Amino acid sequence: MPDLKGRTALVTGSSRGIGRGIAERLAASGAHVAVHYGHDERAAAETVAHLRERGGEAFAVGADLSTVAGVDTLLAEAGARFAESGRDRLDVLVNNAGFSTTFFEATTPEIFDRLFAVNARAPFFLVQRALPLLADGGRVVSVSSAAIRVAVSDVAYTMAKAAVVAMNRTLAHLLGERGITVNTVAPGAVDTDLTAAERREEPETRQVIIDMTALGRIGTPPDVADVVAFLASDEARWVTGQCVEVSGGLFLGLPPGIAH
Repeated sequence: MPDLKGRTALVTGSSRGIGRGIAERLAASGAHVAVHYGHDERAAAETVAHLRERGGEAFAVGADLSTVAGVDTLLAEAGARFAESGRDRLDVLVNNAGFSTTFFEATTPEIFDRLFAVNARAPFFLVQRALPLLADGGRVVSVSSAAIRVAVSDVAYTMAKAAVVAMNRTLAHLLGERGITVNTVAPGAVDTDLTAAERREEPETRQVIIDMTALGRIGTPPDVADVVAFLASDEARWVTGQCVEVSGGLFLGLPPGIAH
């Protein structure tokens, strides 16, 4: 297990789902974790309690990342809380917060703008404005999506997630002189507390996803979180500017047994 003892980590959108899995994994590795939430304060409190019950250090901080003011609020509050515990730096920033909404035909300008605000603009300004707080030798990991490789119906979401990959490649180049690594993980289909219930209501769709995944199952938050923890650790010190797909081999080709 990567050793993150004594390090601080901010994980956006970590009250539930993949983000919570990442927060749990980083805390289990010894990091002091800021659990960010956008609206669900109760879920964030439950996540923090869960981490503390297992010996981890964590606190919750709320901010609306659809606005730049929310980005500033998040960094100011997280920085102040870390300072209270004697840590005046941020070692690991995980840009996980994001959402997907609707089909191409139903995407309004308002939906488009909010998708880009949360999925692409927020990560950009979080890194930019965290630079004074971000430690030399720190880690930035952003969560994109395997959707950037295949054709999906939520075009605006895919565009925003592709922007994150392009951003991180450039940031890896710019921040390398400070020893900061910048990488991206791109999950495929992942069962969370929300999506698992939705897929159970559509067993045929669930089976199609399984059939189109080389490793024969839908992913879990720990599947993604383990890769993020690696990229946040010293073991990944020579990895930067990369996009690692964490999808179990989603849509690599036709299912076995189907003629080409």
